[in-house]
Amino acid sequence: MIVQIAGNVKFPITLDPTVWIFDDRKLTFNEAFHPEEIEKSDEEEDELKRKSLRFDREVYQQKLNPPVNKSINRFEKQRIMKGTFLMPLKPFLHTSEPEASVEEAALVTDEGEHTIPADALSESLLLFAEDGKPLKETGPVHLYFKDGSNKATPIKGIKKIILK
Repeated sequence: MIVQIAGNVKFPITLDPTVWIFDDRKLTFNEAFHPEEIEKSDEEEDELKRKSLRFDREVYQQKLNPPVNKSINRFEKQRIMKGTFLMPLKPFLHTSEPEASVEEAALVTDEGEHTIPADALSESLLLFAEDGKPLKETGPVHLYFKDGSNKATPIKGIKKIILK
């Protein structure tokens, strides 16, 4: 299940949303639309990290930072298996290098074509995983505006993005 970016671009590209689960740019649904709830848990996690570093320094009397294997820990694995994730569209549009004359974008879905302004598209988020699973029936991606104005009714089943 892929999504193509085509039209008035220098480099038409093909996106594979199934591999985004490993991308560091992904956001959870709550991070995207309810950031005030996330800040509290981040502060608690930072405090725990500071305490553990202080303990390590006291125990080992050194400030050695050996290379750490960046494998997925248990918490991250559970988050991936149960999370609902969105990906910002802006980096992919930047890579395709749209022409300066682009003013709107057509989103091709199974139900037809939706036209939105190019500026709104660049600030949009693509939902690619819900409850840890890729979107199969209504996918491969759903489009949400960054301001959350279409949170209840996203544009579903986007197969192709054509910049005009």
